[in-house]
Amino acid sequence: MHPAASVIFFTTASGAGYGLLFLLGLAGAFGLVPPDLAFGLVGFTLSLGLITAGLLASTFHLGRPERAWRALSQWRSSWLSREGVVAIATYAPAGLYALGWVLLGEARGVWGVFGLLASLGAVATVICTGMIYASLPTIRHWRQPLTVPAYLAIALYTGALWMALLAASFGGAADGFLWLAVLAAIGTAALKLAYWQAIDAGPAAATAGTATGLGHLGRVRLLDAPTTSQNYVMREMGYRIARKHAGRLRGVAGVLGIAAPLLLLLLAAALDGGAGIVPLVLAALSGSAGAVVERWLFFAEATHVVTTYYGAEAA
Repeated sequence: MHPAASVIFFTTASGAGYGLLFLLGLAGAFGLVPPDLAFGLVGFTLSLGLITAGLLASTFHLGRPERAWRALSQWRSSWLSREGVVAIATYAPAGLYALGWVLLGEARGVWGVFGLLASLGAVATVICTGMIYASLPTIRHWRQPLTVPAYLAIALYTGALWMALLAASFGGAADGFLWLAVLAAIGTAALKLAYWQAIDAGPAAATAGTATGLGHLGRVRLLDAPTTSQNYVMREMGYRIARKHAGRLRGVAGVLGIAAPLLLLLLAAALDGGAGIVPLVLAALSGSAGAVVERWLFFAEATHVVTTYYGAEAA
């Protein structure tokens, strides 16, 4: 599949924003961080800013972005529509929670309920985003059980990186969020390794033989291409990345997104006071960059069954 920049930015930015919102909701409701003005302003500006920027970027991939609102009406059958509905609904408790935190200095009690609802909405939105891809039987790389857990893990991981930085900067329980980020990094690495192994070992969803029903006669080959020039379907659905390049980029995603942030988190844990903030900043930036590489690969490695019509051996 063609890795569209708008969709990559949408899924990584909003994922980090929802991960951070999830942690803000829980941390404030259970008194793990102080509900002071500076913490709230920076935390909610960052989380809601990432979410909003990501959601707006997602409309750029549409043929008619001005009609994006119409997708909300198909929530009964479309995960894309459900994502939009849940994302919009999450703004209500998140906004009320932010107001209580920033203006009143309150994040527990009634305001904590709004925080918990915002956390729940964040999880539900990320699940819907993952299900957009996991629900497509035409793309075997996405139609498997690790897609949604990987989306949730990366959102929690990147959100925890930024939450650890915020807590260290504003006097919260920085150590707790730092070690949460470490555990999330390990869990994310395990999930992505299992995911890559699954798509590498998984059987093709379709071949020219299964598509034509002639596979029992032997190998089926395309005699003539259906088109004389590249078309939209091939540009969007037929994008391919060489296996050696995919392997290298997986390594880049692992080093940039997991290994480097882990080392920086451990360094921050070993330092005292404000000295740990610098490695936390670098860890958050590195982890976020690694998430972008991972998401680019998520799209680039996926193969749509329609490519068999255009001469692909298998999809």
